[in-house]
Amino acid sequence: MRSSIVTLTALAASVSAQKCPIVFDGRLPKTSCVTSFDLPSSPFLDDFVYGQNQTFGEIIKLPGIASEFDYPKKAQAYEVTIDDGSIFAPNPTSLQTGFRRSELIPNTTDASTSGIKTLHFSLQADPHRPLNYSHEYQLVFLETATFSTNQFALKTGEVAEVIAANPRADPRFLYFQGNVEGPVIKTLFKTPFVVGVWHNFGVVLDFTRNKTTILYSFSDLPLVPVTLPISNDLSGNGQYHFGILKKPTGNNLTDVTTQGFQEKGINEGIIYGGIFEEDSAKGCISFAPGLSLKRDAEERDLEGRAAKCKNGF
Repeated sequence: MRSSIVTLTALAASVSAQKCPIVFDGRLPKTSCVTSFDLPSSPFLDDFVYGQNQTFGEIIKLPGIASEFDYPKKAQAYEVTIDDGSIFAPNPTSLQTGFRRSELIPNTTDASTSGIKTLHFSLQADPHRPLNYSHEYQLVFLETATFSTNQFALKTGEVAEVIAANPRADPRFLYFQGNVEGPVIKTLFKTPFVVGVWHNFGVVLDFTRNKTTILYSFSDLPLVPVTLPISNDLSGNGQYHFGILKKPTGNNLTDVTTQGFQEKGINEGIIYGGIFEEDSAKGCISFAPGLSLKRDAEERDLEGRAAKCKNGF
């Protein structure tokens, strides 16, 4: 195992500055405002997923910061929030009253879920919009085209499978789980979900061999492999989700989409940055941006731009 990790680390040093082919790019230009998420030109679907009678312009916030992989694109981070009104209606006659959810779905084709791809994203918890860790949250996941399972899911809080195995498990962790269909849901990687710090992921998805490899770092450090390729059923194509899916609490629930408890006065958020997917069929993986910028000046520029957007510009 150690030799394989060393090989991957050596590969990281050799390809970190390469420009890999981009499959989709969800990085938001720093000149954009939150209203751009409601336009057909958005890299994300403009009609899913948010509460009935809500818009992305209402639930997306601009914190005026950027992740490491945002800087080369002169992009900015954005925050996905939920509140009491974040009740999604999959169709006009169905309300998911058990969930509170707001999610961004890239406007992509099946090419994003075939071959060998590396999915990049960074996220951090907002201390001003804290999560309620007595609930289970899904923050990033891939859902099959038939909506029957998630091929992987990044979770936090009181994750059911984790708590079942260890009732004293710390809910303030990020748990990266494999395919949720089957008798046993495997946690492939976990790390403390430290607030106010970027948690950076590169997930190598080998759809041809049903293998998943996880790269991770925090703050502005380069990605490093934290797992070997792990067998994990990735079949079923589908769509990626970035945002908050907050599950209900309660005992003996038979349908978590419509049952269970959600407290009143919800004001929670997760900040995302550096969302993009690259084609790794020829071994190209971005372990770190190939460009270094003066971050202090970039941060000040982002803060000023975010303030202008808040004032309607």
